Amino acid sequence: MQDSGNKKQALINQQELSGVVAVDKPQNITSAKVVAYVKRLLNAGKVGHAGTLDPFAEGVLVCCINDATRLARFLLAGSKTYEATLKLGIETDTQDSTGTVTAVSRGFDYPEDTIRSVVKQFEGGIEQQPPVFSALKHKGTPLYKLARQGTPVQKPARSVHIASIKILEIKLPLVRFKVCCSAGTYIRTLCADIGKQLGCGGHLFALKRLASSGFKIEQALSLPALEKLASAGKYSRFIVSMADALPDMPACVADQNLIEKIRHGKPVTKKDLSFGQVSVKKNMHDVNIKVVDAGNKLLAVLNYGKDPDRFSYACVFPN
Repeated sequence: MQDSGNKKQALINQQELSGVVAVDKPQNITSAKVVAYVKRLLNAGKVGHAGTLDPFAEGVLVCCINDATRLARFLLAGSKTYEATLKLGIETDTQDSTGTVTAVSRGFDYPEDTIRSVVKQFEGGIEQQPPVFSALKHKGTPLYKLARQGTPVQKPARSVHIASIKILEIKLPLVRFKVCCSAGTYIRTLCADIGKQLGCGGHLFALKRLASSGFKIEQALSLPALEKLASAGKYSRFIVSMADALPDMPACVADQNLIEKIRHGKPVTKKDLSFGQVSVKKNMHDVNIKVVDAGNKLLAVLNYGKDPDRFSYACVFPN
């Protein structure tokens, strides 16, 4: 009986603590260590992140707690905003300040107008070659491990989108800028490519993530602040509910009929959502819709894909 009671209490705690928290990751610590710290601090069953930061970088690290780990794939697709510092004249094998210097140029005394003009060329859709020192995998092995072993693997270029780049300060050899970009953009590679375009080379000298998937640096808590609130049991001060963590996803408040369908895994049709705020249009394709109850508790994420009449279940939270 006691074991049953403990399991029930653990389930309740997991449900209460399922949500998203934005952490202001400090420099010189891995994202994995921050995740482990949050897990231990909250005594959570599971914690994951929605987009890693390199150890030397700082700023917004979105952590998903318990059931919210299933939302990571939606959050990963969100746009990012960074403040970055490019150092001209020095290239490194990792494209950032942690790497080994591979080339040095002293001819980087460019007029500000030239630098601004070259940087502006990287706005819009561009092709990026992922760095050989990255967490991308080749046959199951992270590229950075292969590179450290002396067998680097170069992945094919891929399309990313730079919404805007704004230069904040030029104090050669340093160029500080703010960039808003799509998921999957490597700021290290952006810096290296800008340096290459100028003709002097360059690398990422410093990086701070200002926003990720709708979470801004102003919302992010330092690890000491997070510990203080958690110790006081003030979880509502920092844990964002699963429904609120997806603000840009169309929402539908379910009636009792839809709640029962979701609870039993029955097919959901356009008609089932016709009463809600979501208007299913003919040209909609591969659109995710969150279904919540009257209390704004997330019940499911549905995907409207190839079938014109039915939704598929992306994830369900029956409890």
